[in-house]
Amino acid sequence: MNIIAFFATVAESTRNLWRVGQTVLGIIFRHPITGASIIPILPDGRIVLIKRRDDGCWSLPGGMVDWGEDIAQTVDRELTEETGLELVKITRLVGVYSSPDRDPRIHSICVVVEAQVEGQMEIQDGLEVMEIQAFTLDSLPPGKMSHDHTRQLQDYLNGLTTLA
Repeated sequence: MNIIAFFATVAESTRNLWRVGQTVLGIIFRHPITGASIIPILPDGRIVLIKRRDDGCWSLPGGMVDWGEDIAQTVDRELTEETGLELVKITRLVGVYSSPDRDPRIHSICVVVEAQVEGQMEIQDGLEVMEIQAFTLDSLPPGKMSHDHTRQLQDYLNGLTTLA
C-alpha cells in the first residue's frame, strides 16, 4: 500500500470513528434533562417567587431531578433549597413544558406543580438566588420571567393544565 492509500484509509477510518462517536455522544448527552418548577402558595394565598442570580429575572423555584429522585422529592428538595419553605402538599399538576428552547442552557423537560407551603422565606443558596418575595395575584412582578416561567405562571392563573 502506498502512502496516499494509507492516509486515505486512515482518514476514512477517522471519519467513521467520528460518526460513531457523534452517535454515542448524541445518545448520552442529547436527551433532555428533567426538572420541576414549583408554584408555591403560602397559607394567605400569596405566590412565592425567587430572583435568580444568573439572569436577574424573577422565577419560579425549581431545578433538575437528581439521580434516584422522583418529581415529588425534587419539588420538596428544590423548594427548601431555594426558599427555605416547607412543602405541605402538592395540589395540582400545572403542566409539562418540553420546548427545546424553553431553557437557554439546555434542552430540559419541566414538570410544573402548584404546592401549598409554609414556613419562613429565607435564601438558602446565595449563589443561585438573590431575592425571595411573596406576591398577591394583583402585585406579581411585571415583565418577562426567567426561562418560560411567564407562560407557566400564566397557564396556572388561567386554570390550564398544559402539555407544551
